Amino acid sequence: MRYLYVGSVCLVLAIAVLVAQQGSKGMAYNKLTLEEERVIIRKGTELPFTGKYLNNKQAGIYVCKRCGASLYRSDDKFDSHCGWPSFDDEIPGAVKRVPDPDGQRTEIMCANCGAHLGHVFTGEGLTKKNIRHCVNSISLVFVPAAKAGDKDKRPQTKKAYFAGGCFWGVEYWFKKTDGVVAVRSGYMGGIVKHPAYEQVCTGKTGHAETVQVEYDPARVSYEDLARLFFEIHDPTQKNRQGPDIGGQYRSAIFYVDDQQKETANRLIEQLRKKGLDVVTAVERAGDFWQAEEYHQDYYEKAGGRPYCHLRTKRF
Repeated sequence: MRYLYVGSVCLVLAIAVLVAQQGSKGMAYNKLTLEEERVIIRKGTELPFTGKYLNNKQAGIYVCKRCGASLYRSDDKFDSHCGWPSFDDEIPGAVKRVPDPDGQRTEIMCANCGAHLGHVFTGEGLTKKNIRHCVNSISLVFVPAAKAGDKDKRPQTKKAYFAGGCFWGVEYWFKKTDGVVAVRSGYMGGIVKHPAYEQVCTGKTGHAETVQVEYDPARVSYEDLARLFFEIHDPTQKNRQGPDIGGQYRSAIFYVDDQQKETANRLIEQLRKKGLDVVTAVERAGDFWQAEEYHQDYYEKAGGRPYCHLRTKRF
């Protein structure tokens, strides 16, 4: 019986190793060293200032060591002097965020295979995007631009900016839209750099709660997005949306080019001809300051649906 027990334990361990290497979905993963498993599988951390990509300045993309999925572009890498490679953006949909058990940090993982990458931080003011992905070099493989080929399959995306009350509800609807590859909640239209949520809530910074919508124009048009925007909030309410009152909740479209401006104004005119007293402002986009991490993907984390952003057919 003792030998049978030992054999069973070995079998269980062998299955565990196989699952770690192939994943729950049966996909084949790269074989990892013991140190790589310590960081990537068991969520460890490499020593600061020791990673091979800390000072890498080459052009290219960074892919997951475990599964090879594209994660970061070299254009988004910056020197934060923290001891680990830092990025202020990821390839849309490539990185998953999960609250740490300590309740203080947010872990980042490869969305494809769940490999541990590091942690994400906001509010440090190190770049305009106000975010830092702190990533272990050991979790990455760098592919130089000359060899990357079509490895980075991110579509040629465009960005749009909409403010229509609390950004939680606006974000919720755009994330459900086919052709939208990423949505981020943040602040735009104010005079303070790197504003914190508490500052914006005073109404003294001039910012509006705004969502940045990154979309694939081959799958969804800017006009479709703008029409959705006008149907998920009440564009006739000035400096408020439902129970949320204040200039930070105003209705606004921040355009990035003349075509977006023309589309926004044309849709507003259509709504006014239908009898709606639209107060939506159309302003040129300025700096977009990403909101704190706890504001991102709010309804995915909390569950439920927006209570003051209900879709109403207007077109």
